[in-house]
Amino acid sequence: MHSNSDAYDLVESAGPWPFITRRTYRLPDRSHLVWRSRVHRKGLHRARGAEPDRLLRCLWMPQRLNWWIGVVFALGSALFMLGSVLSLAPELAQAWRLDTQEINLVFFAGSIPFTTAAYLQLFQSANAGVFPPHGGSESPRRVLFGWRPHDIGWLSCALQFPGTLLFNANTFDALLPNLDWLQQDLAIWVPDVAGSVLFLASGYLAFVETCHAHFAWRPQDISWWVTFANLLGCVAFMVSAVFAFVPSQAPGFDAAGLAVLFTLMGGTGFLIGSLLMLPETALPARSEPPGSGS
Repeated sequence: MHSNSDAYDLVESAGPWPFITRRTYRLPDRSHLVWRSRVHRKGLHRARGAEPDRLLRCLWMPQRLNWWIGVVFALGSALFMLGSVLSLAPELAQAWRLDTQEINLVFFAGSIPFTTAAYLQLFQSANAGVFPPHGGSESPRRVLFGWRPHDIGWLSCALQFPGTLLFNANTFDALLPNLDWLQQDLAIWVPDVAGSVLFLASGYLAFVETCHAHFAWRPQDISWWVTFANLLGCVAFMVSAVFAFVPSQAPGFDAAGLAVLFTLMGGTGFLIGSLLMLPETALPARSEPPGSGS
């Protein structure tokens, strides 16, 4: 047993190596206090009131930064899904009198909320403050980006944010006219792949943060569902980027169509995860008995 202060004794630490995502403390009255990385950095404090009231309240919580992150991510996801549907259903695009450039503009518009929400999440993580056994509960001053490479939550956000900037670049470059196959690969495909790799790494770190291990099945935890849905979305974006490569000669299958289909799946995963962040913000975090998980 390692004593952290006069009031708290650390009795357990857990997390996917080399990170710690959960600590259990014993208080002087022999009760236990559990710290969890995601709950702390996102301010998911225990809510009060009846559960139906909290679920209704999650539809409008503008005072909570985490609520705004979920709403803005949902907006970006919906625009990515809309652009994908219009690409896969040209008759619908024709009915709306939209050409290819205008559909590409929908994707670019969707990348802006993604970047905005990703930065808000990075800002939130950088200013999470210090848990009471290790100091004050509030950060002494606000920082724009922070530097917490040993904090799995901050690292996940720090990888996702530049990934969204790369998506800004590749969706903007898709608006440029008359690009040949090599120019498309350099200007559109390369930032798409790089951004997807960063998203995949970020999504996995966020997922294992809720697992407290490199993998765990925790369907009773809404935060686990948030990160699981986002991780599936990241995988779909990665597959989409692979199919988006433009060769010098047309392949024998509809690679572009598959890329758009997986983009639709990725947007769907992120939309589900984003919407689940709303009740996650309103509902109390589930308690965990000491020694649960690994």
